[in-house]
Order: sequence, then structure tokens, then C-alpha cells
Amino acid sequence: MYSDGPTIIGKISYTNSWPVFHNFHPSSLKVPAVMVSEVPAVLNRGMSDGSIHVGALSSFAYALASERLLLLPNLSVSAAGAVKSILLFSKAPLERIANGTIAVTNTSATSVNLLKILMEKAMQGKPEYISADPDLDAMMEQADACLLIGDSAIRASWQNQGYIVTDLGAMWKEWTGLGMTFAVWAVNREAARVKPEAITEIAEAFAESKARGLRSLTPIIAAARSAIGGTEAYWQEYFRNLCYDFEERQQEGLNLYFRYAYEMGLLPQEVKMELWSNNLLTRVKE
Repeated sequence: MYSDGPTIIGKISYTNSWPVFHNFHPSSLKVPAVMVSEVPAVLNRGMSDGSIHVGALSSFAYALASERLLLLPNLSVSAAGAVKSILLFSKAPLERIANGTIAVTNTSATSVNLLKILMEKAMQGKPEYISADPDLDAMMEQADACLLIGDSAIRASWQNQGYIVTDLGAMWKEWTGLGMTFAVWAVNREAARVKPEAITEIAEAFAESKARGLRSLTPIIAAARSAIGGTEAYWQEYFRNLCYDFEERQQEGLNLYFRYAYEMGLLPQEVKMELWSNNLLTRVKE
């Protein structure tokens, strides 16, 4: 399954990961590789079952499959506060909707579970959650508040609908003092064992792509404006605000998120994060 055929690389289609992926071209690798661009749910499943060997996936999906995966070093989509694309729109202040009804996007377990941690652990609330397609108007017709993520959240934030807008990244930082990691890059353990040279080259190519992307955001901003809209100034601030590293500070915030998720029964097991390093294990500090 792993030794034959090309290495399959998973790419998140959301704009927040573009600085890492923009300059990453499988065709320039020495090893045969194919990249699949999918919504997180498909990538998460592929990384878990081994049909995708290496790539990006949501933090919560990594946690569910952590026994089968190793984290690639120093790659993530994180924020040390406001993230600008994981937003709760509400008709009233949070204290008044903490026991109300919240419509949640059906596209991201990481953000939905972050919301549950914040509403139930931080605010001592117990809202009813209903799953819905990411459509602000339709969601607010049936709920007191709604959670939007990614490009849907960005577009909605540009409209002045009169709702209170709460950035979950900022709320997490205010409550914990830590940043939050929304996506990580990982490799299937078996693929790392069988294809060490391929994984090494791919990890190095991701690191180089990230460095080039952050050195020159101009083409990435142009692509975002073409696909989503918005101004150059907005996207410059959006990308500069995000953190694409995965160092001790980011690991600390993610460890706390995983611990709370386990305590609340959102995760079936505790998560021990392990970093891949040229096929050697590195245990992340608790």
C-alpha cells in the first residue's frame, strides 16, 4: 500500500493554508507524488485510514487518529488571538445565548469543539447545537447564534448584519492566555516507516514553500482576492495575523485544547503528540 506507487499528499482547500501550499509543487519533487485538494472531512478520513500519506488536516482530526500519525515539525495554522475566520454571530451578548440555540457549520469539528469548550467550560453554559450548512441568514433564522468558519466566515464578516461577532481565537486567548492551532501537517506512521526518503523530501519542500510564501504574500493575496473578494489590505492583515509555525507556544495551546476536549468527552482518549524527525520520534512536552 505504501511502497508501491506515488506518495499521496493532502491539501486543505481553505485560504488560511495557502501560504504553506502556494509554492509547493509535487512535480518538482524527486520522488513520485500526487497532491489531492479536498475539504477537511475527506482529508481527515484519508489521513486516518492511510489512503493519504502526508499533508494537512484539522487539529481535532489529528487528535482522533494521533496513534496512527506523526506531526511534521514547525507547520500549522495557528493564531495567538483573533483568527478572523472562526466567528460566532449572535443576536445577543454571549451570556444571554450560553443556554440558547447555536447553529454550527457542519464543516469543521475543530471549531465546533472549540465553541463547545468555550461555551460550556469557560461560560458554564449548556446551549443546544444544531448542524447546518454554512449560510448566515438561514442559520440565524433557526438559532440565537451561528458559527461560521473559513471563507464563509470571512465573507459574512464583511457584511454589516447588526449581529454581535465573537472571534473564537480571541475568546480562547482571553480565557487561557494561549494561542490556538486549527490545522497541522502530519504523516501516517506506516508511510513514514516505509518511505523515509520521500517523507523527508516532502517535509523539506513544505518548509521551503512556507518560507517563500511568507516572504512574498503578493501572489497569494491576488489569488485570495480573485477567489473570495476583499481588499489587498484585508488579506495582508489576515495572513500576517496567522502563525504557520508549530513551536513550544503553539504546542502548549493545542495540548490544553486536547485536554479540555478529553475532559468533556469530546475525545475518546488522551492525546500524546509526537513529532516526526527524519523518521525519529520526538515526544512533545506536556
